[in-house]
Parts: sequence; structure tokens; C-alpha cells
Amino acid sequence: MARINDEFYPDIYITPDKQVFVPDSRTENGLKQIMPDDFDVFYDLLERSFTGRSSYSITYEDFFFRVERTVSMYGVLFCMRKMPKKVPDLTALGYPPALINYLATLGNASGLILLGGATGSGKTTTVSSLLREYLIRNGGFAYTIEDPFEMPLDGEYRAMNGSIGMCKQTQPINDDWGASLRSALRSRPRYILVGEIRTPAAASECLRAATSGHLVLSTIHANNVADAIDAIVKHASAGEMSEELAFDLLSRGILGVIHQQLIGAGKKRPVVQFLFANPITTQGDQTRNIIKTGKINLATTIEMQMTRMRQGRPLFDASEN
Repeated sequence: MARINDEFYPDIYITPDKQVFVPDSRTENGLKQIMPDDFDVFYDLLERSFTGRSSYSITYEDFFFRVERTVSMYGVLFCMRKMPKKVPDLTALGYPPALINYLATLGNASGLILLGGATGSGKTTTVSSLLREYLIRNGGFAYTIEDPFEMPLDGEYRAMNGSIGMCKQTQPINDDWGASLRSALRSRPRYILVGEIRTPAAASECLRAATSGHLVLSTIHANNVADAIDAIVKHASAGEMSEELAFDLLSRGILGVIHQQLIGAGKKRPVVQFLFANPITTQGDQTRNIIKTGKINLATTIEMQMTRMRQGRPLFDASEN
């Protein structure tokens, strides 16, 4: 007897006439129809959990689901992302080993690590795995702001260095991302994870937090690395912050921008493009200098860094600054 959680379908769609569709695992974007035996129980939970907000989360038989409830032409449509029971290890994401090793070294740095990509490209899984890696390696207090909650990060972590890591997952206060980030800073976290940058307040407060000694991780919708940089600046400058100040803060606070997409059928693999700034901010850095000008001509720098990493060479050479 088939049940909702018998197989791990990353996405589930329930139409207004209560038909259930999941990825067919044979083609890159195709779907197939299923009808789980526990559908009525699952659907009742979806409806009972709805509080008026289109985005919310549910837990069903130990699986966590991010739910988007919308009203379509013929009735209510549910689009769900089923999350893993545990946050995947960073090494299980399919990233190149050299990139994993470099990202792991940034746990003691401060600044902003930004994941860009389309919806469903695995951005949240990557930043969650990265935060988990830092907590396991270094310990410390992590504070997340998410709407809705996505990956199961909350709890204690026994760190490799003998200390303890702790993560507390929170939702924005009255949908005010700016106030929530300011509250987070007063809690003195080592790490801050912002589920997604989609408001001027979230963008501007992330930029400020990245220049105040914290390690900030977040995601943003973008088509490439340069687009992700442009998007966070545009969000920030759509509020009270000037574009000039946004570029200045980003140039001082940026640690890295990664663009990710998933390709293939069945088990998809990530294709990534990246750009990093020198975590030693006292040294000169081409990436920071370019971003500060507001002219995001970064293609050459991106290609140079990706080539250096493939060749096993350091991304930054103090003698070149």
C-alpha cells in the first residue's frame, strides 16, 4: 500500500480536484500521477494547518513539508517541497571537493555568503548544510529567520573542537524582517541564517550584519553571480538605503556568492558558479574593489577563481595585491 512518505519525492502537487503529481524521476522536469492510501489524512492536515498565510510548514510522519497554498482558477492548489529528515552533510551535495574544503574554512570568518539560483535549485539545502558544517566544526550560537521553516536545524551540536553548537530557528516578527534581524543581533549569535532575501529591510539589515563581525548566510533568486549581487543591492536600495551605500556595505561585507542550479533526471546534480572575496579584509582584493564601484564586471574574476580552484591553486595571493 503506497503512502505519502514511502518514497522521497522532493516536490508534490495537489490540484483542486485532489489529484496528486510528483516528479517522474525519468525526465528532467516531467511529472507522474500517484494516489497515496493516506491521502485523506494528509490533505486534512494541510487544510487544518492553514492559518491564512499562503506559505506555511507542516510535519507529517517525521517529514517536514514547506507548503505553498494558492487559489487557482478552479480552486485550491497545494505545491509542497518535502525536506529531508536530516540536514544533509555538506559533502553529500555533489559540490567539487575543493569548493567544499574552501567553504569549510570560512566558518571562522565574518561577512556574507549568498546563495543565488532559481526556485527549486537547492539554495536552502546548501546554506543549511553549510551552517550545520560550521556548527559541527566550530560550535557557537546560530540564529535563523525563516518564513516558513524549511530544514531541521534547531538543536544542539557537539563540535569537533570539544565545544557545543546551538541553533534556534525563528520566524520574522509580524513579517518584519528588518526588526527580526535587529533582534537577532541583540542575541549575539555567531551565525545568522536568513531564509531568503526578498524585502528591502532584509537586504539592508543583512548587509549591515555582514559588516559587524557576524557570519551571515542567505539565499536570493538570481540567474547568475552578478545577478545575485545586483539583486541584493536593488532590494536594499528600494528602501531607505542608497545604492551607493549598499554597494559600499556589500564590498566590505561580502565573503562569497555562489550561483547554483540542479540538472539531470532523478537524482539531480548541482552546477555552480562562484565568486569569493578575500576573507582577510586588511589585504587588497579585486572582488571588493569592483563591487564598490557599482560596475559589476566580474566575468573575468569569476573565471580566474574557478580556474585556480580547479588547478588547486590559492584563490588569493598576497603578492598580487
